Amino acid sequence: MTYLPEGSQAPAFTLPDQNGTPVSLSQFAGRKVLVYFYPKAMTPGCKVQACGLRDSRAELDAQGVVVLGISPDPAARLKKFEEKDSLNFTLLSDEDHAVADAFGVWGPKKFMGKEYDGIHRISFLIDEAGKVARVFDKFKTKDHHQVVLDYLNQA
Repeated sequence: MTYLPEGSQAPAFTLPDQNGTPVSLSQFAGRKVLVYFYPKAMTPGCKVQACGLRDSRAELDAQGVVVLGISPDPAARLKKFEEKDSLNFTLLSDEDHAVADAFGVWGPKKFMGKEYDGIHRISFLIDEAGKVARVFDKFKTKDHHQVVLDYLNQA
């Protein structure tokens, strides 16, 4: 599996959000966007990761960063995730994993001895010009938000 490298143009996409409203990456032209891929809404690791970003919203806003979480879940499940955990950012439904494929984060995984295809937990910071400024691929779910903030604060 090879994901988009830093410096490459982010793929254009439009996906339904947790309310079923289409959201396009192009809507955020001129702003930094954290596109983070996660396997499944409302699972323990994904909840910890999302809540870390939720709780860091003010700091991310201060850095001018928009957060878009992408998973293969249907919009209705994303809505439940948003409501259950009081999430304050946009969740996008990539049910056919076309956007995950475009970013190179869909591929073989192993869990409890089983092999299957799924989304790898990787995040991309897209700069104001639509290029991948940073790839975050080494973090623990509980530290994801801090890894992103540390990068933003030293950039």
